[in-house]
Amino acid sequence: MTDRADIGLVGLAVMGENLVLNMESRGFTVAVFNRTVERVDHFVSGRGAGKRIIGTRSIPEFVAALKSPRKIMLMVKAGKPVDDFIAQLSPHLAPGDIIIDGGNSHFPDSIRRTKELSARGLLFIGTGVSGGEEGALTGPSIMPGGAEEAWPAVKPVFQAVAARVEDGTPCCDWVGSDGAGHFVKMVHNGIEYGDMQLISEAYEIMRRLLGMKPAEMHEVFKRWNEGDLDSYLIEITRDILAYTDTDGEPLIDKILDTAGQKGTGKWTSVTALDLGIPLTLISEAVFARCLSAIKDERVAASRVLSGPTVVFDGDREAFLADLEKALYASKLVSYAQGFALMRAAAGEFGWKLDYGSIALLWRGGCIIRSAFLGKIKAAFDTDPALPNLLLDPYFAAKVQASQAAWRRVLAAAVMNGVFAPAFATALHYFDGYRSSRLPANLLQAQRDYFGAHQYERLDRPRGEFFHTNWTGRGGETASTAYGV
Repeated sequence: MTDRADIGLVGLAVMGENLVLNMESRGFTVAVFNRTVERVDHFVSGRGAGKRIIGTRSIPEFVAALKSPRKIMLMVKAGKPVDDFIAQLSPHLAPGDIIIDGGNSHFPDSIRRTKELSARGLLFIGTGVSGGEEGALTGPSIMPGGAEEAWPAVKPVFQAVAARVEDGTPCCDWVGSDGAGHFVKMVHNGIEYGDMQLISEAYEIMRRLLGMKPAEMHEVFKRWNEGDLDSYLIEITRDILAYTDTDGEPLIDKILDTAGQKGTGKWTSVTALDLGIPLTLISEAVFARCLSAIKDERVAASRVLSGPTVVFDGDREAFLADLEKALYASKLVSYAQGFALMRAAAGEFGWKLDYGSIALLWRGGCIIRSAFLGKIKAAFDTDPALPNLLLDPYFAAKVQASQAAWRRVLAAAVMNGVFAPAFATALHYFDGYRSSRLPANLLQAQRDYFGAHQYERLDRPRGEFFHTNWTGRGGETASTAYGV
């Protein structure tokens, strides 16, 4: 065992432990520290026994165990704990040393930390890590951004431990400056929210409208996972629906219908509002979780409010084929909105994001990994300036071919009172995006009527604003025209 470690990691919870074991398995010596030092002893004498892992019991001992330039990865709770550890570590570090935040931090914090540490001569990398426990151990998707001069020092470690696609390319590359890495991870999680909600709604349509049992749905998801919908989330849904409890009954039927969330979906939606991007599907997925959380209120409402009697008398296999197409088309909308948000953020924050490379980062290791992402990479490789994935020839053709099925599925859900908000908002976004004219002209007239906010005219150049004295009592004074 070498005297000093190649990299250090702080935070031995599930992700931290497994990343350490992953790094060690790739030939790196890793120093570890945890706020509760007993966890260090437990790990080093347990899963880490006999491996190139150096357990330390204090910050000075931890820093002293590292080769220069020191590379320290924090796998701790986002927010104040990250700042607290940076404050503890900084006095013991030298110019050029690197602090890596591998947690789910909010990207503005990474922008701030990059700037603050740079002023002290230290380098900061805000790194999104996706893949859960299994990915951390066997190969996650890694999305680093921050002080670019730190990248050559951490690149060998990160690309060695990352997942790889079929041709051996690692699912890890430099994303961009300051908060870009954590921003891309945030959008990944937002798309994950959308994917999970859509799959859950497909399950609900099968369960309530078609009256299918979990074992039957398992077979459907198994078939779907062999086609265009091939993905990790479809795969685990297939397995969940086949899992039985100790009494032999499907476990899924015994799980309470309230969903938790840790905030990354909300951050994605709030950022979209700040940047003026219609992130409707991901936002709807966040709201669906919020609605699920008021379980007691919903139970009470179910005794007062009623909907239509659910009736399905069509061809079930034909409807399932429609549902598969509707899920694919809706899923595409989620990705289209997510990439549109990244494009807007790149302009706002001065990031040079490579959208094809980002799609590749997500091809393996992460929660939203799927064959679908290969097509997204191809779309951006063909046209790096593509404004929306719906305009890519391949995806445009797929959506056009799915459109009738998409509408049939949503119509059936609505007429039978089956909860499917993500499917609905996906289709409404598609209909809005493909429309050369929307009813916002009336909205602008209303704004001008009550607030003199002005409007533009179809028969005059863009950028010219007009005000009408609608009542004859308002005068000619208009409000300043501006956008939020």
